[in-house]
Amino acid sequence: MKYSEIKAEFQSHKLVLDDIVKNFDTKGEPFGNQDRNSLKLFNLDEKVINVKSFRIPNIINQIAYRFLRKSKAQRSYEYANKLKTLQVGTPEPIAFYEYKTPFLFKKSYYISEQIDCDLTYRELTTDFNYPDHENILRAFSRFSFDLHEKGIHFLDHSPGNTLIKKNDKGYDFYLVDLNRMEFKPLDFETRIKNFSKLTIHKSMVEVMSDEYAKCTGEDYNRIFNLMWKETEAFQNRYHRKRRLKKKLKFWKK
Repeated sequence: MKYSEIKAEFQSHKLVLDDIVKNFDTKGEPFGNQDRNSLKLFNLDEKVINVKSFRIPNIINQIAYRFLRKSKAQRSYEYANKLKTLQVGTPEPIAFYEYKTPFLFKKSYYISEQIDCDLTYRELTTDFNYPDHENILRAFSRFSFDLHEKGIHFLDHSPGNTLIKKNDKGYDFYLVDLNRMEFKPLDFETRIKNFSKLTIHKSMVEVMSDEYAKCTGEDYNRIFNLMWKETEAFQNRYHRKRRLKKKLKFWKK
């Protein structure tokens, strides 16, 4: 059983979109990291579109997504439309597709326009000589402040999930990988913790804290101390989880 929702202005392309999804495995140009889910680029008239194929979930989530929860594809599509309404940058949402059986959820796809960006936040963490590095980082901090002011809690606020594009006046930012978001008023601790997955570099945390303090009027030291504490805590959890996975793989052998 197939279900799809296509944005009104792309309804005229329904047959083409149906064909893209149907033949996803054999057509299209692979793009980006293919480890967890598969991304491919396709041409749609004058546009290039990005199609994300979510892998089939485990059996428990197949039941949950079938009856209890919205799929990652549906959430990505709905959250992208919500971000557009709030005037937050994200690639134009086009459609989502789902395949289900009477009792289980199977494949799903999220389709959006492809954005040719100049860099992602990740480049800022690996190349400190990147042109205009500090100004980009400060602009990103203001962008994050704007998200928080609009009640957007981007749970996957991590290095690869913000695309950055230079414009005549500065920089535009676009959120991707949208399936984990909350829309609600954010308290101070939640706002600052939202920066914890972005970098391991204290110098970057210092710049982001300084710019966020300017945006909020809060004390710099209060922001920096909490942001660095949450950054270190996230890194400790991340490396502890990796060590555990290595041990499990060893014992499985």
